[in-house]
Amino acid sequence: MILTEQLIKSKSLTANIVIALSGSILLALLARLSIPVPFSPVPITGQTFGILFLGGVLGSRIGTLSVVMYIVEGIIGLPVFAGGTTGFLYLLGPTGGYLISFIPAVYLVGYLSEKEWTNKFTATFLTMIFGTSVIFIFGISWLAVTAGFETTLSIGLYPYLPGAAIKIILASVIVYSINRLNK
Repeated sequence: MILTEQLIKSKSLTANIVIALSGSILLALLARLSIPVPFSPVPITGQTFGILFLGGVLGSRIGTLSVVMYIVEGIIGLPVFAGGTTGFLYLLGPTGGYLISFIPAVYLVGYLSEKEWTNKFTATFLTMIFGTSVIFIFGISWLAVTAGFETTLSIGLYPYLPGAAIKIILASVIVYSINRLNK
């Protein structure tokens, strides 16, 4: 069962907006965990963990609303993107595909959570792999437009795989544990 369904039985619009806003704030805080990679325009951040976590605990609708709010906050000038960056033009840069990927990734993880994929650890782990794969597919595709495909894998995928594995494991353990507590 999705955490928000446990916490909010009323399905109140106000409660859902507050939860979604809280999710967008969490993403903004995780974006502050940003480590520049010298040979790549893509930093290592905590955002991808946040996407997996939000989808797993908030579900597809509220998780997606959180991410859309986060992106809108950045577009309108709030310094919420990695390294405190902001603005619409940031979405058009080399990391734009990764940011846009957060929407389908959180939706997919949330949808699979709603279908009870996060009730068993192996399925939870696969859910997080699927979500991370969506992020890499969108991110690498957009990065290839700006950097060329030959260099894209070496600057947009390979250096990030160890961190992605850690985030997948961490998100799997936390989301699975939360779901076990909510039974």
